Amino acid sequence: MPRPLNLHPDRLLPSDPAVRAVARDLYDSVKGLPIVSPHGHTDPSWFARNDSFGNATELLLVPDHYLFRMLYSQGVRLEDLGIAGHKADPREAWRILAGHYHLFRGTPSRMWLDWVFAEAFGMEVQLSSETSDLYYDTITEKLGTDEFRPRALFDRYGIEVIATTEGPLDTLEHHAAIRESDWNGRVITAYRPDPVVDPEFEGFSANLNRFSEMTGEDCRTWQGYLGAHRQRREFFKTMGATSSDHGHPTAATANLSHAEAALLFDRVKDGKASKEDAELFRGQMLTEMAAMSIDDGLVMQIHPGSFRNHNGWLFENFGRDKGADIPMRTDYVHALKPLLDRFGNSRDLSIILFTLDESVYARELAPLAGHYPVLKLGPSWWFHDSPEGMRRFRHNTTETAGFYNTVGFNDDTRAFLSIPARHDVARRVDCGFLAQLVAEHRIEDWEAAELAQELSYKLVKKAYKL
Repeated sequence: MPRPLNLHPDRLLPSDPAVRAVARDLYDSVKGLPIVSPHGHTDPSWFARNDSFGNATELLLVPDHYLFRMLYSQGVRLEDLGIAGHKADPREAWRILAGHYHLFRGTPSRMWLDWVFAEAFGMEVQLSSETSDLYYDTITEKLGTDEFRPRALFDRYGIEVIATTEGPLDTLEHHAAIRESDWNGRVITAYRPDPVVDPEFEGFSANLNRFSEMTGEDCRTWQGYLGAHRQRREFFKTMGATSSDHGHPTAATANLSHAEAALLFDRVKDGKASKEDAELFRGQMLTEMAAMSIDDGLVMQIHPGSFRNHNGWLFENFGRDKGADIPMRTDYVHALKPLLDRFGNSRDLSIILFTLDESVYARELAPLAGHYPVLKLGPSWWFHDSPEGMRRFRHNTTETAGFYNTVGFNDDTRAFLSIPARHDVARRVDCGFLAQLVAEHRIEDWEAAELAQELSYKLVKKAYKL
């Protein structure tokens, strides 16, 4: 017999009754605030075309590597899920998810999906092999209605703005189409130059040729290459961009002279760089991007510390972003010093730092952001975007960096309907943290009320210039 699906109204709030009461009041004051999604990987074509999402599998399983990486770990073939263009029966793929749904007990994915099932689609029983077809048919039928098209869902969940992430070779045609439509939803882009900044990125040399074609600059020269970046950044700004994003293996930066940088570029431009030159070039380009941000105002985001495509076979057969990226130990104190020596005291630059290495929260990141005017701390990211990860972030950073050197929450997701679910989790966890501070008489209740608004809405708008 199917088990009922119940979302407890006090989920994730503190267990102590007195503290929970404070947290509940705080949460009630922010749960209805608009959603600001300043960084993520949703597909802008969804909002440009406003087509139906198709079926339950296409909406909830195929875009979400949090889900299929867990299934893969238990022996499920990605081909059978329809990943990366492989043909698979979507109903059968959904049955596979349903039959393995127990794997997600205790994970944030389970919380997000249960929220989507209950709040978005009105499901009243838990997902299982027994209820798989009920789920698939109910969700797919609703997705065929106008109320479940991308723009309607955007409006339904009070989303104020979504930032997608595109590379410098993207035409941004979908963003242009959104702007030319009669819909007033705000979908903006962000500039992620990795394909033409990382010499180890697949097709790097060919990407530089394409970069030249798109910009009219000679990207085989250092000056032309930098000019191409400036041009594309300005174009991205016309499509709403307020930030750039940099997904480097490490946080290494460099501060070479113009002549030294030009010689380095000559060594890497053909895609045959040594590992040492590739690392140095990425580091120099973070510093160059910082200089450009001072000129054009784009906020920098640095997302280092992921060993990308750790599973070589999977990368060869399915491509990037298929759940095979693994966190690494990451240094910030020494790695960022060349950039900070040049720009660390600027009032015209803002850099938001993220990490997959939680050991550096208290030792490196909070002290850095608690000192340098250019630095802010991004929220717990990726593998740590979870209730416990969020709590660890607050516990390890607040005493040194405070709240106002952080930037609120961002969801950083490809799974569209998980956005309101993720923001709900963040608001609940932050309200619980604030309630504990009130209970310990470390802040006043009115301060907690102000902070709840800041963490849920105001800080992110300020940090990302939204």
